[in-house]
Amino acid sequence: MTDSTTSRRPRLLVIQPDVKADLERLGEWIAEEGVDVSVVRPYDGDDVPSLDNVDGLVVLGGGMGAMDVHEFPWLEGIKERLREAVATELPTLGICLGAQLLADATGGHVRRGEAGLESGVVAVDWAPAAEDDPLVAGLPRPLLAGAMHFDGIVSLPEDAVLLGTGEKYRHQVFRLSSAWGVQFHPEISPARFESWRSLIPEEHRSAYDSQTEEFKSSDSAVKEGSKALAERFANIVRTRAEGGGALPANTGV
Repeated sequence: MTDSTTSRRPRLLVIQPDVKADLERLGEWIAEEGVDVSVVRPYDGDDVPSLDNVDGLVVLGGGMGAMDVHEFPWLEGIKERLREAVATELPTLGICLGAQLLADATGGHVRRGEAGLESGVVAVDWAPAAEDDPLVAGLPRPLLAGAMHFDGIVSLPEDAVLLGTGEKYRHQVFRLSSAWGVQFHPEISPARFESWRSLIPEEHRSAYDSQTEEFKSSDSAVKEGSKALAERFANIVRTRAEGGGALPANTGV
């Protein structure tokens, strides 16, 4: 006899705003945890779909800004989905631009970063609130991760909790309901970081080359923390699919 209560595989919707910023190795790690991934690409004409019948949402990074709705009208559709995800407590992860869209959509503020380009391997230090957070508690301190952005979050939404800070840009990790925003790029490898060299102004490229070498030499530590974050998020999505109400406790790195 077939058990009608057998749980289905979790379903994760990924919105990719930019052809040069895909899920890369984060996708591999999430798939290894038994989560099915569906990717939509609005830059290529895909509609931003509803959140019906999905157990989690990821919004990736991109070269545009969170406020560039006039040039990329579908950004507003992404913001609408992020507001809906927060309201329905859908497990959500916003990465770089995705984090900025999450903040902007829910009452925070984003603008061109006064500290300029942040790129290479960044060190994220954990705030006290991170100690019992289901996604980041117990991750390496500091957490090393790849980064590349000019814009920054200058203020968080009213109900957001700051979880991780950085030396150059303060708002590195935050949570709002069951949605997390990370200013860095947990998905990227050193090869992907190197491939973005052409996207930055000429005056930054010499430093960028040095940062690429640093990324390569630091990637064991970068990969450890990013993989653990991916596994934690997949576990949260799986709990949602299984009908769990509360966020699961973390199980360590």
